[in-house]
Amino acid sequence: MFAPKSIAFFVASSLALMVGITAVPLNAGPPKPNVVLILTDDLGWQDVKCYDVDDPSPMETPNIDALAERGVMFWQAYSPAPTCAPSRCAIMSGNHPARAQKTHVVGGAPPSARNSHARMMDPWYSGRIPKDEMTLAKALKQNGYVTGHAGKWHMAIDHNAFPQPKDVGFDSTQSNRGAHSRMKDRLSGFATNSADDPFRLDADGFPHHQKSEDAFTFLRQNKDKPFFLYYATWLVHSPIHTRSKALLDKYVKRLGVDPRHPNTKETPGQLNPFYCAMVEMLDHYVGGVFDYLDQTEDPRWPGHMLSENTYVIFTSDNGGMEGGPQERYTDNNPLDRGKISAKEGGTRVPLIIAGPGIAKGQQTDVMANGLDFYPTILSLTGSATPRDKHLDGCDLAPLLLGDPTDPTLVKDPGGAVRDTMTWHFPHGVALESTIRKGDYKLIRNYDHVANAGTPELELFQLYETKGDQQSRVDIEEAKNLASKMPERTESMNRELTRRLTEMNASYPSYNPDCKEELPGKHAVCTVLSHQKTGNKVAFTYRENGAKVLRADLLYTLNGGDRYEEWFRKPAALTPGMKASADLPDGTTHYLINLIDENNFLRSYPTINGKEKGSASALSVTGDAEMKSKTTTMPPTKRRVSPSDKDTNQDGTISRTEYVSHFMAGFKRKDKNKDGMLGPTEHAHPSFATADRDKNDQLTRKEFQSIFERQFTRQDKDESGFLSQDELN
Repeated sequence: MFAPKSIAFFVASSLALMVGITAVPLNAGPPKPNVVLILTDDLGWQDVKCYDVDDPSPMETPNIDALAERGVMFWQAYSPAPTCAPSRCAIMSGNHPARAQKTHVVGGAPPSARNSHARMMDPWYSGRIPKDEMTLAKALKQNGYVTGHAGKWHMAIDHNAFPQPKDVGFDSTQSNRGAHSRMKDRLSGFATNSADDPFRLDADGFPHHQKSEDAFTFLRQNKDKPFFLYYATWLVHSPIHTRSKALLDKYVKRLGVDPRHPNTKETPGQLNPFYCAMVEMLDHYVGGVFDYLDQTEDPRWPGHMLSENTYVIFTSDNGGMEGGPQERYTDNNPLDRGKISAKEGGTRVPLIIAGPGIAKGQQTDVMANGLDFYPTILSLTGSATPRDKHLDGCDLAPLLLGDPTDPTLVKDPGGAVRDTMTWHFPHGVALESTIRKGDYKLIRNYDHVANAGTPELELFQLYETKGDQQSRVDIEEAKNLASKMPERTESMNRELTRRLTEMNASYPSYNPDCKEELPGKHAVCTVLSHQKTGNKVAFTYRENGAKVLRADLLYTLNGGDRYEEWFRKPAALTPGMKASADLPDGTTHYLINLIDENNFLRSYPTINGKEKGSASALSVTGDAEMKSKTTTMPPTKRRVSPSDKDTNQDGTISRTEYVSHFMAGFKRKDKNKDGMLGPTEHAHPSFATADRDKNDQLTRKEFQSIFERQFTRQDKDESGFLSQDELN
């Protein structure tokens, strides 16, 4: 005979089977917890109101601030990298960017100089997260979770390139830009209350944002299952604009600025009304997700709301982007620099984690990193670590569920307390690796040879820790202590080398074709010939004073395709100044890289700019014609490279970046300095079209319109961004 409780459970179970839902015992505890990971785009440490440390932030972020009151707010949290794609790949794979050879956006191209004045070349780095990677999504699926992605992806060469979310473990994906899609003019075309407006203002006066709707759709469809939602916002990345006129007017008034004239990069402070409006929009949209979780009953746990059994992680993919040459986006002050730099401003990010069992309203100075999310989420959900899966982060669950202020609760896989973190960004103008160990941070600058003002090593004391108390010293990274603390400097540099070596990190090389005189430049080797026999290729070279230490074969399997992708493998150096390698099956094009003792890289054939490598590489099908070549191939005509205009180095060019690049020419063309361009100053067919009032003079706005129209013509997919294909 059943006891009353057993009878009730039997009846409930029978009814559940009849209607097709999962039965829950009346006194059962919570089921498997849900996880919502919100990854914002370029949101700076000081862009969130609750993170104010010095000057008050003009932005309002009430929903994010409220989340901080419901969980743990980290003051010393970091992104895995100072740019978007490597951080995203690192979070989803659990692999450090240096280990994954995914250290910057785009990638998958042969090393090449940005221009003839570039002293160094970025190393080869991967274009994407591998399809066979055991991602966090795959690991959670093994524990019965349904996985969804909404928003930005960018874990491949291009937003739309392979692999996409469904290729690496997500059950569903939507990537609509929503209210942040392109505006033809950021001073007009705002959202309205009209029923046919796709961005119709909601009850709170904010533009409709389809990406939030995509997140809600996933939650509505899967709330009866354990779910993992990866909500990756496009906000607050460029283009810097808002569809909310009310928000723009609000911040124009608050800041006392003229929206017609963007802030120059030299203007201090957070004074861009468009950017401030974007931050508040972001807060509103993520706040909608928080409200949904609070207001929706959990079908798997009757009598409880989804928020009671959902972990929410809120953070950013990198530090704030401070802006391009003509417009400041945000200000990471007191932190130095921003996105595209491994200094504090480029890697320190907001991080708030809330959920069941986590203390409310806690603030902590314990260091955390986006690499920690993978092991932490596995731990919080009771999911097993996949077999043979290497994880570079630490499990934060003991900290979150114990004492969030106790740094001894964060331990590496070996059981030691984690007090060290490493970043590797051998790219752009930064060209640096950094290591933080306790209170100190070391920066290694790679472009230091014969480079006045750029020391090889810099040491900064960020904090001073005494017992369990920590006080701020130099988070500005303004006082280089390397010469005053040589032993600590060398010790940390050795540790940095050890860590990068263990991860097989790649390093930048000097450009032998740089117009600037560099030590060792004239001793770089010359490639004399090459030969292909079957799948084996051999190159003969001549050393001109510097010994060649390494050879790499660069090859592609899809030369000429839209998403052409290059890979790297070691080549063998043999006596007689020869280098050889076997071409992988399916290779369409290839080239050799030779690196000498002075760290100069010789490419054969020469690859110019960031154009597609196959345009000037060796072709497998054309090798018969190439065998007779006995000197280094002449460089091909250089096409315009996206990096010339891609000021934030995110792999695409926004309308603002494109137009700003050409607007610099207005001042140069204005010979008589009257603020107008005459037909001789701008002797181009576009003059007549742009001269709207037919006064034989071009205003700055008329001159700008030339490039606005040019951008629109080149933006074939109307995405609001130019890809390399569209630019070319």
